[in-house]
Amino acid sequence: MESSVGNEHPAFWKVADDCLIRYSGGAPFIRRIIERADGVYLYDADGKRIIDFTSGQMSSILGHSNPAIVSIIHRQVANLDHLFSGMLSRPVVDLASKLCDMLPPGLDKVQLLSTGGESNECAIRVNDLSMFNFLRDFDEFQIAKMYTGKFEIVGLSNSWHGVTFAAASMTYQRTRKGYGPAAAGSLVLPTPNGYRSPFRNPDGTYDWKTELDYGFSLVDAQSVGSLAAVIVEPILSSGGVIVLPPGYLRRLKEHCVMRGMLLIVDEAQTGVGRTGKNWAFEHDGVVPDILTLSKTLGAGLPLSAVITSNEIEQVVHSLTTHVSDPLPAAVGLQVLQMLERDNLALQAERLGQRFRAFLLGLQTQYECIGEVRGMGLMQGMEIVKDRTTKEPDEALATALSDRMLELGLSANVLRIPGIGSSFRMAPPLTITQDELDAGLAIIAEAFRTTPGANVMLAVHRH
Repeated sequence: MESSVGNEHPAFWKVADDCLIRYSGGAPFIRRIIERADGVYLYDADGKRIIDFTSGQMSSILGHSNPAIVSIIHRQVANLDHLFSGMLSRPVVDLASKLCDMLPPGLDKVQLLSTGGESNECAIRVNDLSMFNFLRDFDEFQIAKMYTGKFEIVGLSNSWHGVTFAAASMTYQRTRKGYGPAAAGSLVLPTPNGYRSPFRNPDGTYDWKTELDYGFSLVDAQSVGSLAAVIVEPILSSGGVIVLPPGYLRRLKEHCVMRGMLLIVDEAQTGVGRTGKNWAFEHDGVVPDILTLSKTLGAGLPLSAVITSNEIEQVVHSLTTHVSDPLPAAVGLQVLQMLERDNLALQAERLGQRFRAFLLGLQTQYECIGEVRGMGLMQGMEIVKDRTTKEPDEALATALSDRMLELGLSANVLRIPGIGSSFRMAPPLTITQDELDAGLAIIAEAFRTTPGANVMLAVHRH
């Protein structure tokens, strides 16, 4: 298919429309044909250079076509790419060893898989009750229920853990609708959204402790006495870049211990340096019973991991076709080596502070920015019609995103019915300060030139 026609390639889009299943609520694909990518830049069929502020699908933390990753892929695929599941290779053992070295005691055993949904499926593991025999193919990978002998799993509203059966049952977003019953025992806690929560201290500040305790009182009321685990993301990225409050994971762990539950932390997007530490759970000083990694671990390749304790590993074992594949394992090892060698977590912290300061400054100018939130090089801002009512402004958020793309920046807008319209921005950790500043300049220009967004606060009108 010719590439010289540019983005408006009728034959290309006809084939795409005829042959591809849509996703994201059936929304149309972005009408850009991306021909190649290099570092923080995408290049479309018109030759336009676009700064990538989403790291692909929040995955390419080392940038696109990173020479070290390209080299390791060439070398590994020419030598050993795939094996029978019962066999081992050096990249697999080396990656598992590296992960264990970088993680605290209690996260001692590693299983390497492909996607984030698969790793969460493995972490949850449905018990094989006879009434669920028809789901056996979907629930082949789950741990927590098998280890505890219980089956109720608790997640956060607005969470996203994947689209496989158990992971989808813990995903409380629009994708939950339309396919029938979720896994039995799927329970929910309120997302700790300080911007919108009605739980307040007398001084008006957010009272997340009371909210969490109240949430567990409802969980206890609904439970049939079989609480197995809680699964959470340190930042609910797809849920609007909602950052768990400081101390939240620690309090959550206390609730788990009181009930004999496991704590599963899903670091698909926050792991591997994104938040300014190697692992986001380190910010609270709490070690989960099970840790899942994916997106960032493979730097754009499908690689995920489930890490747990020696004790849990003694009880639960599972396998699948692409367990312990040497090719993605070699890439994952290279990612971790570069994370340490290049101090990428420190880079994320330093540039993240610059990113956040810019967004907070922008918020002082524009009425439509309701809240800025994030950690490290994962930052978000919520777009509202009015700061008093906090009514979401999906149309304006979309217009801003479209304008940014016109100006040469790819930034993702999350549209969550009844919750809000938030930008989710997570550039590669390898981005330079100059590249970051170029992206921030585009954001500023988009606000200045997008109708409806350029209503500035009164203090800035003169």
